Amino acid sequence: MKNSFGNSLTVTLFGESHGEYIGAVLDGLAPGIEINHEYIKKKLSLRRPSGKISTARVEADEYSIVSGVFNGYTTGAPLCILIPNTNKKSADYGEKMDIPRPGHADLTAEIKYHGFEDHRGGGHFSGRLTAALVAAGAIVGAALEARGIKIGSHISELHGAFDRGFEDYESDIALLSEKQFPTLSDETRMIKEIEKAAAGRDSVGGILESAVIGIPAGLGEPWFDSMESMLSHALFSIPAVKGVEFGLGFAFADVYGSESNDAISVKDGKIFTETNNNGGINGGITNGMPIVFRTAIKPTPSIFKEQGSISLSKMEKVTLTLSGRHDPAIIHRARAVVDAMTALVIGDALTVRYGTDYLSKKD
Repeated sequence: MKNSFGNSLTVTLFGESHGEYIGAVLDGLAPGIEINHEYIKKKLSLRRPSGKISTARVEADEYSIVSGVFNGYTTGAPLCILIPNTNKKSADYGEKMDIPRPGHADLTAEIKYHGFEDHRGGGHFSGRLTAALVAAGAIVGAALEARGIKIGSHISELHGAFDRGFEDYESDIALLSEKQFPTLSDETRMIKEIEKAAAGRDSVGGILESAVIGIPAGLGEPWFDSMESMLSHALFSIPAVKGVEFGLGFAFADVYGSESNDAISVKDGKIFTETNNNGGINGGITNGMPIVFRTAIKPTPSIFKEQGSISLSKMEKVTLTLSGRHDPAIIHRARAVVDAMTALVIGDALTVRYGTDYLSKKD
C-alpha cells in the first residue's frame, strides 16, 4: 500500500474512516515555519460538512501536532498531525461487508486486501482522510502565502449551473478564501441543484477551477516530474476526482495552433504571455503565469436509490438500498482538499529547486 507522496517534501497519510485517528506526516519540511493555528482551522472549516447539502456526520477536527514543532515553529523533523474520529456510527456498516456499494472502492478493496480491509465508512479509502490532508496542506499553504504564492478554487460547473471564470486572480482568490460555498458569483442555483438531488435520494458532481498565482517560473521537470504530472498525480489521489485538465485542456481539440499559442511579451523587464491557454506551464515547467487547471468531481457514490450489486458470499445478484449519513454533493467540500494538495505539490517543487529552507523565508 503506497501512502506517501512527494520528492523533497513528502506527505504520508494514515488512518481509516471509523478508526480512532486519521493523520498525516510531513517530512522534509523546512525549520522555522510558524504554525498558524487559525489558518489551519479556517481551512479545515471549509472542508467540514455544512447544512442540508452535506452529510450529517460532522466532526470537530480538533487536531493535534504531536511532533516536529517546538515553541510554535517547525523544527525540520517529521511533523505528525493527528485528528480523532469522534462521530462514528460503525453499526451502519455491519460486521462484514458482503454487498459492495456501486461506485465505491468496496469491491476492489475486497479483491486487493482479501477481506482484511476495514470496510466501515470506506475505511482507508474514505474521504474522511482528506481532513488530515487539508491540515497538512494548510501548514504548507501558509508558508507559500508568506512568499506571495496564493491558491484558490471555485465551482465552475455543477449539474447544468455555471459560475463565472477568474477575472482578477488576486481579488477572486481572496473572495473564495472567505466563502463556505466556493463560487465567484451567485451560488443559489448550484445549491438548489444539490438540494434537488438530495430530495430525489440522489447526488451530483461538478468541476472545480483552480488558480495558483505568484508562482515563479522554472518549477517542474521536462518529463516524468512535469508540473502537470505532479499535480495530476496528487489530484487524482483525492477520492471522487475523475478528470484533470490544464489551461484550455480538452478545448485544445477545437482551436488552431495560431489560436492556442500564447504570444510572449515583455514589460518593465518582466516576461509574460499575452494569453494563458497553456495554464502557466510549458514543457512541464512553470512559465511565471498563473497555473490554471480544472478538476472533475464525480457525484457522491453513496445514494439512497435502489442499486444493483452482488452478494459476495452467495455470488449472486442482489438489490442494495443504503442507509446512514451521506453527502448529496462533495464538490464544495473538495475545494479545500484540492487547494491543500496543490499547496503540497507546489511546496515540494519549490524545495526541489531552491532547497528546503525556501519555505521558511518570507518575501
